[in-house]
Amino acid sequence: MSARHADRADRGAPVARPTAWLFDMDDTLHDASWRVFPRMNAEMSAYIQRHLGVDASRADELRLQFWRRYGATLLGLMHEHGVRAEHFLAETHRFSDLARLLRADAGQRAALRRLPGRKYVLTNAPRAYALRVLGAFGMLREFDGVIAIEDMLQFGQLRPKPDARMLRHVLRRLGLRAAQCVLVEDTLGHLRTARALGLRGVWFTRYAQRAARRQSAPALHPQLRRRHGRPCYVSARTASLWHLPRLVRPGARR
Repeated sequence: MSARHADRADRGAPVARPTAWLFDMDDTLHDASWRVFPRMNAEMSAYIQRHLGVDASRADELRLQFWRRYGATLLGLMHEHGVRAEHFLAETHRFSDLARLLRADAGQRAALRRLPGRKYVLTNAPRAYALRVLGAFGMLREFDGVIAIEDMLQFGQLRPKPDARMLRHVLRRLGLRAAQCVLVEDTLGHLRTARALGLRGVWFTRYAQRAARRQSAPALHPQLRRRHGRPCYVSARTASLWHLPRLVRPGARR
């Protein structure tokens, strides 16, 4: 079955037509859980081993601990160990064999081209890595801009998703109001913050569902266990970018 017709998951109420779409990248525009995330986790753990002088088991524990406490392993390393963001990002996102790690469903680029409105990538990944990924899939030309983690520095503090201050800053920079925007994202915590600011959110579940099946384990989030489940702060849920125009209809109530 093609991505265009796959998964008739709960789409929720129609979202008012936006002026702009903000797209997460990893596990939204491509299947990062397939090979990129396992490799990235290994690189982060190796970095922690090298720079904190711990063994592999402790490095894995710290990586997860920082991610849970701060929302990103990098933030934990910065706050607790004074690690420089640019150094960490450069060492953990090099991927000399990146092309071998990448996979996305056929038709993703065509689905983006069909979507009306301005389109931006909003990713916690470093810019060099993001540009390589988007370039590999021929998606760069479909976007009006890429907002990477380097663009999320405010007053000397790194504020990646889901930081509300960063999201407000991004909207001001783009000249947009929250009500004009839809965030398409696989991470519910990011969608929750966006909704609190007035953005609409589409929860993209395709690659998370696929990862859960690959691992022969419970779904990565309890909501994924229910075909039609979605939190109240999510305007719609879908497993295909082709569904996005159907979720956004002229005249829909905000």
